[in-house]
Amino acid sequence: MHSHCIGYVVVQLHYKIREVTVRSGVAHNGAVQIAYEVFGKPGARPLLLINGLDGQMIGWPDGFCESLAEAGFQVVRYDQRDTGLSTHFTGKKRAYEFADLIDDMMAVLDAMGWESANLAGMSSGGGLAQYAALLHPGRVRTLIPISAVPQYGNPVLLLRYIRFPGPFRLAFRRYGDSPEDKKRMLMDITRLGGGRTLPLDEKWLEQIAGESVRRHYPDPHSRARQLAAGRAARMPPGGIAGISQPVLAINGDEDPLIRPAGGRKIAETVQHGRFVLVHRMGHLFAEPLWPELVALIDQHAI
Repeated sequence: MHSHCIGYVVVQLHYKIREVTVRSGVAHNGAVQIAYEVFGKPGARPLLLINGLDGQMIGWPDGFCESLAEAGFQVVRYDQRDTGLSTHFTGKKRAYEFADLIDDMMAVLDAMGWESANLAGMSSGGGLAQYAALLHPGRVRTLIPISAVPQYGNPVLLLRYIRFPGPFRLAFRRYGDSPEDKKRMLMDITRLGGGRTLPLDEKWLEQIAGESVRRHYPDPHSRARQLAAGRAARMPPGGIAGISQPVLAINGDEDPLIRPAGGRKIAETVQHGRFVLVHRMGHLFAEPLWPELVALIDQHAI
């Protein structure tokens, strides 16, 4: 079962106000509800955008989604379980399996009526895409892991691709419990992913952090639950060398968190891989890089 609603919403994109048609829906994986949003026309090439760790779907900027739609895609972004408007869990220990995250993804494809889709995953979302290609090969057309690392089924092996202190720079910083404190925390975390030459826009950071707090108040243990599920994941025999779909691995040459060697290794290991190093891109990408990224995705996807 799934439900849809059509609406017109006013969104702010880097100081600009524009009216965008966004179709929202809820996919169901058993008792778990997965919220998603759709940009673009039915019948266009299907493209599913997968967030990184503990990230909400609005981390994929509205304008970027619109640019992809204008390039001929029907674009879906979604909140993974334990994030945003999707079903949340409690406790500090593992509350679900890694395979459940993949099944949630398939539930979104079902809700859209898609037999298969192109998958673009940011950071750990690129890892989810790799597993999805192995576990549901008939439903994955192509992969575009962005700022991602190869999946081994052993988290220790991923450390070679991490820049230190990188993602651990805020490990000992403490924040209060007020909405403003949580907003500042999310801004600081997201800012870590910016590049030196093209840092993330501060107005966008403030907007997206405030909206994230409004959509679901930050849970201090949700990231731990997602990480616990990832640590328990088991890679199918043969690993990502079994991925037969075309793979475009994209990394930035100014990524402060992940070494580009991660994307290069993905492209070298899969059966049909290509690696692109984007100049001036950090772990996340600023608006001036949208045209280049849209063009790369457009050329690669089926």
